[in-house]
Amino acid sequence: MNGATPDPSDAPRPGETVLDANIPEQASLQFIGHLRTPFATRNDCPRQGDPAHGPDCHVVVEPRFEPALQGLEPGTRLELLYWLDRARRDLLTQSPKSNGETRGTFALRSPVRPNPIGTSVVELIARDGATLTVRGLDCLDGTPLLDIKPDRRNYCIQVPPKP
Repeated sequence: MNGATPDPSDAPRPGETVLDANIPEQASLQFIGHLRTPFATRNDCPRQGDPAHGPDCHVVVEPRFEPALQGLEPGTRLELLYWLDRARRDLLTQSPKSNGETRGTFALRSPVRPNPIGTSVVELIARDGATLTVRGLDCLDGTPLLDIKPDRRNYCIQVPPKP
């Protein structure tokens, strides 16, 4: 699990299979901050964040990256990418709690995956220096932040209507 502290509740469920080799570290990333949420355990996290009704959470960006926040305005939807540092990385098949069926990891939005990158579309509520207040997160408190992007739907090519 490459340094992640195992959580006993993350033991494989019946029908799940586990990768039988170490996962090599082949990429280099730098965290640009961390996320503050009210979620202390995986069971506390919602299955999907809710930008309209979720709790206020904070995106704490390292001060050296504060200039990169220029242009972000309240009401904007953002896509946050983060590193699920406490997730296992070795399950090839999983059995979600909701239905007990076994499926491949890549067919699920589970945080348990070889590269535990999480993503949430959030609404920007406010900005105070290098701290953003957002709604819509679904990750543990203290999760490392990888990147912030404008919601891709803001950049979809609009096709003109048919004549």
